Amino acid sequence: MDTKVSVKGNVMLPTSLRRQLGIKAGDELKAELRDEGILLSPKAKPKRKKRYKTRIATDPITGMAVLDVEDGAPELTNEMVREMLADFP
Repeated sequence: MDTKVSVKGNVMLPTSLRRQLGIKAGDELKAELRDEGILLSPKAKPKRKKRYKTRIATDPITGMAVLDVEDGAPELTNEMVREMLADFP
């Protein structure tokens, strides 16, 4: 695939390549000079633990305080609850 260098030195990566490599706007690339030319590769992204939105709500039946977690969240463990409550005032 061909591309051009802009006046400011920017290089446009074709959409198909960005999609295959999972490169998004703002991602950092590593540039290396090789005998054959320039090698651009995505820098390793630190793995982030998905954080689910939680809130303390009132149970409509018992009237007691309960943790409400967004849909799709995994089952809460005691450790996860302790971690969430540590940030609660």
